[in-house]
Amino acid sequence: MHLRVRFLNAVAKVANFAPMKRIAAREAKNRFGTLLDAAQGGPVCVTRKGRAVGVMMSMPHYERLRGAVWERLTATMDALGEKASANGLTEARLEALLTDES
Repeated sequence: MHLRVRFLNAVAKVANFAPMKRIAAREAKNRFGTLLDAAQGGPVCVTRKGRAVGVMMSMPHYERLRGAVWERLTATMDALGEKASANGLTEARLEALLTDES
């Protein structure tokens, strides 16, 4: 097992996460239904030549992940906007900066 995988599994154990299941790409292709079923219980790492190349997850898990990313992005954008306003950036100046093609 690669050092990185062992490290991530150790971190997962300490953080009380179950290690992600792994499946070879060829096996995933040949047993796609089984892969879909396994993904309902948690993300499954798809590997090629021992290297992680993708993840299969349930739709509810994906939607939660996507929602969390969106919330983080909007919070970051709001914080940056507040900081820019506090430093004197106006909407007019921002528009001028965005349309300046020089």
